[in-house]
Amino acid sequence: MTAAFTTPDVLARAARSLLREPPPSWDASDDDMNVKARMIPDGIKPKHAAVLVGLISRGDELNVLLTQRTAHLSKHAGQIAFPGGRLDEGETPLAAALRETFEETGIEPSFVEPLGYLDGYLTVTGYLVNPVVALLKEGYRLAPHDHEVADIFEVPLSFLLTETNRETHTREWQGLTRRYYAYPFGERYIWGATAGMIKNLGDRLYGTAPQTA
Repeated sequence: MTAAFTTPDVLARAARSLLREPPPSWDASDDDMNVKARMIPDGIKPKHAAVLVGLISRGDELNVLLTQRTAHLSKHAGQIAFPGGRLDEGETPLAAALRETFEETGIEPSFVEPLGYLDGYLTVTGYLVNPVVALLKEGYRLAPHDHEVADIFEVPLSFLLTETNRETHTREWQGLTRRYYAYPFGERYIWGATAGMIKNLGDRLYGTAPQTA
């Protein structure tokens, strides 16, 4: 593991680089790599959602918590995602991320230590997602939601933040070629909005994103 990705270094960078409040708009989207094949209409009024980017300390290394959705769902079946979902009326992104994480994984809010926020991310389905980065404390128990979650697993943060592990893949859409990020990890295929948020995490901690809220 590269020394830069050790737990103390990552947490120190998170304290300096993550946003202190959820941004009201987005600086990343599913269309960022697709200037000629856009799917998000101009002037969109997005629905609001939040996800939890949960970091788990494994000795001197951090892992990232991810879920795999069940195959029978009508939307995003089988895809890999952070736990999260749409905000209820009057709900904050943090409250929504904690609620959805508990509902999907069984991790209670008392085991979640928020560290900050990533940039807002706009999806092709019209959601403005606020990713909440948090440290998961020891002692939680996993209880995957029977209907929505097929599996809960971890990926080393060092793998996700190593640029050579991030690939650019393509798919055809209405005669145009759309590009997107992907992180193949063994039998897992992490792509789309989840991969875009992971890239933003790396940019915030080590790269190109602004370092102040």
